[in-house]
Amino acid sequence: MADHQKNNQFIKVNKLRPLGTGLNLTVKVVNAKTVVQRGQRIAECLVGDETAMIVFVATNDQVNLAVNGNTLALSNARVDMFRGSMRLRVDGSGRVDVVKSVNFTVKENNNLSLIEFDCGGN
Repeated sequence: MADHQKNNQFIKVNKLRPLGTGLNLTVKVVNAKTVVQRGQRIAECLVGDETAMIVFVATNDQVNLAVNGNTLALSNARVDMFRGSMRLRVDGSGRVDVVKSVNFTVKENNNLSLIEFDCGGN
């Protein structure tokens, strides 16, 4: 678990931008709920750190880790856009781990997923 933390630079949630890739973050799960279960387990999870919050879309085995109160290390994550707002994902090229040695209070009044971006392209 600690090996991937040593080799990758971690960023804070407030530094996330639309369509960012190759991102490494440590976040705490504030709220997780399953939204779809048609052959693929999916949960929308509100996660954050001491700078901001964002929706993390957990899939399949990630759903088991994305439990309220858990702190997660997300490696090689990306930011996708859904209806003009940012969503954090970790696909097969990344990894999600539960970490125990990190403690922080989530800044709950700065939810980046509530910011709408113009995806129309000018």
